[in-house]
Amino acid sequence: MLYLTRKIGESVIINENIEVTVVDVRGKSAKLGFTFPPDASVLRRELYERIQEENRAAATAAVPSDADEHGNGNGTPQADGSREPDKDGA
Repeated sequence: MLYLTRKIGESVIINENIEVTVVDVRGKSAKLGFTFPPDASVLRRELYERIQEENRAAATAAVPSDADEHGNGNGTPQADGSREPDKDGA
């Protein structure tokens, strides 16, 4: 991790297209201003982590596997919730 000391009004440049400026400092809080390209994504860490966790949960939630969709012996799902046996008799 890189540590820098900046005063109000001073900036740092990241990758030639992102500028972070110290706007204000009050007690233990610093207000930062960001200038960045429109295609850049900027999120607070806690929000980013929550989104990542929700994405992982959604990806593992009750998604039918390819095997079930293509006949793995469990039969074909019917509208009433029952399963019709696969054509191979399984």
